[in-house]
Amino acid sequence: MNDGLNEDGLNEDGLNEDGLNEDGLNGDGPFGEEDWGDEEFDAGLLEEELRQAAAVLDPVPAELQQLAVDAYALHDLDARVAELTFDSLVDALPVRGVGDVPRMLTFRAGEVTVDVEVSARGLMGQVLPPQPARIEVLGGPRPGSPLTADDLGRFTGDVPMSGPFALRLRTGGDVVVTEWLRA
Repeated sequence: MNDGLNEDGLNEDGLNEDGLNEDGLNGDGPFGEEDWGDEEFDAGLLEEELRQAAAVLDPVPAELQQLAVDAYALHDLDARVAELTFDSLVDALPVRGVGDVPRMLTFRAGEVTVDVEVSARGLMGQVLPPQPARIEVLGGPRPGSPLTADDLGRFTGDVPMSGPFALRLRTGGDVVVTEWLRA
């Protein structure tokens, strides 16, 4: 028996005289790499590199990405839908000689009413009965721009509306989503 080897022929590090363990591998790990301690391992960096590799080697199909966006849109499926009860484009009499007239909209869901004025400068509105609310202006797959209604229910947004849009109101425990309209 060689000096420093046990009855299995391994030294105190578990390696034989050729420097291999009982599985025939060197002590650096299964792929010849040394074992890193937890303090040297950056999980965030590894995750980012794996995301980049997956995006290049196996990108998400556009159809699947659209399904994911559509599914996320249902995350507040229990929200009440606010019905459009007044639209100045349909219900109001036109005023002669006035250009760039703001569009007036009224939505109703149960006891909650939302009056909105949409103009080239953005939108302005009020939640009735007056109450604070968080409001998102929805317009496509990107997150909505957040607005806040004060204690009197008033809110303003300075982003001009273009294309289809809807409003999502969070008042206390209620979630109300308006119908989608074109600006």
